[in-house]
Amino acid sequence: MEILAFGVQADEKPLIEHAFRDHHEVRCLDVFLTEDTAPIAAGYEIVSTSVNAELGGRVLETLAAGGTRLVAQRSTGFNNIDLHVAERLGMTVARVSYYSPHAVAEFAWTLALAVNRRIVRAATRTRDFDFRLDGLMGRDLHGRTAGVIGTGKIGEAFTRIAHGFGMRLLGWDVAENPACMELGMKYVHKDQLLAESDLVSLHVPLMPQTQHLIDAAALKAMKDDAILVNSSRGGLIDTEALVAELREGRFTGIGLDVYESEAGLFFLDRSLEAIEDDTLARLVTFPNVLVTSHQAYYTEDALRQIVDATVRNVLDYRAGRRSENVLVPHS
Repeated sequence: MEILAFGVQADEKPLIEHAFRDHHEVRCLDVFLTEDTAPIAAGYEIVSTSVNAELGGRVLETLAAGGTRLVAQRSTGFNNIDLHVAERLGMTVARVSYYSPHAVAEFAWTLALAVNRRIVRAATRTRDFDFRLDGLMGRDLHGRTAGVIGTGKIGEAFTRIAHGFGMRLLGWDVAENPACMELGMKYVHKDQLLAESDLVSLHVPLMPQTQHLIDAAALKAMKDDAILVNSSRGGLIDTEALVAELREGRFTGIGLDVYESEAGLFFLDRSLEAIEDDTLARLVTFPNVLVTSHQAYYTEDALRQIVDATVRNVLDYRAGRRSENVLVPHS
């Protein structure tokens, strides 16, 4: 049986092909699964998708009509999948429920440090042999307050690094993490966390309850000189509200690895095209904003774990087994 994998990055392709070599043939495509590309999957019982795949009702119906019975998504998040439609169509949907939390947590810190110490501006200057320090002043993080919104595996890993910096730790989540509390974290109401934190990092999933968790009111509650980092899901932040606050000269730095309208942009080369997204175009012009293209998970360690879990999901499907990765089981 041949598996069709959409949205495969160049670095990812050899890992996928190697992982499946003893089990199934796999055809890797660099195009992403969308309503336009879904017909390519006709005749493939198993389709593997990337985090930015479009898996709404119309796409799922096209896949099902072409014979697809399993969608194996290579990510933890699944807010892009209409699970109710998949269930109605009798499709199995699986994801990767776990991979290295350190990959994302370390990258979140990369963003935080880069905007705090003006690394991008400094590197751009020195490439032009401009070695002035004007405008490059940062702040010590030691002794300051880190607010961690979402203290699961990734949030815990982020907290451990913050503890290493000697920061005061505040947390907000639906459930307290004992490991974070052992590090000295104090759980508080979200409003208090936003008001007192010098650095706020987001590590919660995107769902209806967390859509625009950081809205206009939340942004206004933050310190004027705070740093905000989002390496989770773009929809957690109301981007238009964020742009409005940035225009007022607020915030020391914003580090975003995700964007709420990233589909059709991230993972693609759009450098020779006019960008129609005015909000994103405005966002990247601010000197205190750093935007990267959803790469926090993109380490060799994490990718190997993601690919290995995807292989297990396919094998479980073929054997009729169900694991914690299954979102919609066999009908």
